[in-house]
Amino acid sequence: MAWSLDARIPLVVTATEADLAAALAAGPKAAVLAEAPPPALPDSAVALASFDIALPHAAACTCCGGRSPAAAALDRLFQARVRSQCPWFDRVVALAETVAAQAEIAAALREDAVTAARFRPA
Repeated sequence: MAWSLDARIPLVVTATEADLAAALAAGPKAAVLAEAPPPALPDSAVALASFDIALPHAAACTCCGGRSPAAAALDRLFQARVRSQCPWFDRVVALAETVAAQAEIAAALREDAVTAARFRPA
């Protein structure tokens, strides 16, 4: 029998605040990733990070080190989790209301090695 264990954090992408609320209610503790400006932290979420795809950064700037805004935001969530700066969460629910934000998250999961090592599409 072959065993397969994927310990990466599942990431669910939603398109509306209603979908976000439903996804948060449907499972274990979750952090929220949102396109800027982010909503208020929902009561059922334990942490929130946002990203702004419209804000240009210089190559290898100190805030993101040349990584995409979504990858940098996911990195902030992961670091907060492992450093006990927020309650432990078992998944991330993303609020990506625009096609550009959805593409940014998908690209981070596909192209950023650190993000791909820590997170997986749910």
